[in-house]
Amino acid sequence: MRIALISEHANPLAAIGGVDSGGQNVHVAALALALAERGHEVTVHTRRTAPDQPQEVPMGLGVTVDHVPAGPAEPIPKDELPPYMPAFAEHLARRWSARPPDVAHAHFWMSGLAALTAAEPLGVPVVQTFHALGTVKRRWQGAADTSPPDRIAVERDVGRRATAVLATCTDEVRELRAMGVPEDRIAVVPCGVDLELFNPYGPATPRDGRPRVLCVGRMVPRKGYDTVIRALRDVPGAELVIAGDEPEEVERLRRVAASCGLEDRVRLVGAVAHRDVPALMRSADVLVTVPWYEPFGMVPLEALACGVPVIASSVGGHLDTVAGCGVLVPPRRPRALAAALRDLLARPDLRAALGEAGARRARTRYGWPEVAARTESVYRREVEPCTLICSG
Repeated sequence: MRIALISEHANPLAAIGGVDSGGQNVHVAALALALAERGHEVTVHTRRTAPDQPQEVPMGLGVTVDHVPAGPAEPIPKDELPPYMPAFAEHLARRWSARPPDVAHAHFWMSGLAALTAAEPLGVPVVQTFHALGTVKRRWQGAADTSPPDRIAVERDVGRRATAVLATCTDEVRELRAMGVPEDRIAVVPCGVDLELFNPYGPATPRDGRPRVLCVGRMVPRKGYDTVIRALRDVPGAELVIAGDEPEEVERLRRVAASCGLEDRVRLVGAVAHRDVPALMRSADVLVTVPWYEPFGMVPLEALACGVPVIASSVGGHLDTVAGCGVLVPPRRPRALAAALRDLLARPDLRAALGEAGARRARTRYGWPEVAARTESVYRREVEPCTLICSG
């Protein structure tokens, strides 16, 4: 098949760890490569963010990244991108009218809007993955939510018009049903993990003798790093390493650590290249990820694959990935997190058992070849009826 992946703000070639650069970038890149390995021709359409970006860049065998001229060729926060989506859709329509893909797979709500605008007149089926839902973000962030005011309404429209919607976890299915997405169009296909990169057997980053608690990911307030810092007050002797880079949030967390008297036990190490994350994870006694909400959560899955015990907030995708092979705690509850940390750090046998269970779950359920195969099965289900109609 000719497959178009649309990812308006999350370039699969971008460095990971910024405010708008995280799990979606990794997901789109890995899915594209895994689909290409299954023999498909994949093009990833993403917005051009620099004047010197070539129009097309080969990302791997069978995968091309198309930098779409939509708005200024500079980084723009994703919440400010809606005005440029008509130009994005026009670019897709021009390309697809000459050589339409067999299926378009949109990632995030704005990509869905652009893809549907371009695809519907051509009869190209559109599969939608939201990655995050505006209803959930508004519920947790309230007035702090910077999403465009029409996001929720557009998401409902996209979900109802898409040929199929891929939920990344079972919790998302409930949200999609509440939005009016027909249940027979929803399929659960999780995010995946690179099992060649993330596994228990490689090197570990050097460390001192203190118990190490690790956090990795996008540096935004909803990820709950301040909760982990406050919990550390009640976990004597442990150090906390936080990897990620967004200057404003890093400075805020430094102030939180100082207010807790933990400057000597909290290390903010900045951005870590994706290829170096597994070694950092293997150096930890436990990885903690306690966001307020989490559509899926790729970081805990990567830690599980490395055989590292995980403590996660009991939200979203964690209910699928971590439950049963890790420890779940309520979000924004430093005392509950501290109690879980003290218990886990004091029990090496439990850490070992959880590490083995997590690695086994990642290996059997979440490898990208498996995820790509499940995604492809949805494509084929939607493409074949369209092919029959169009040919008839």
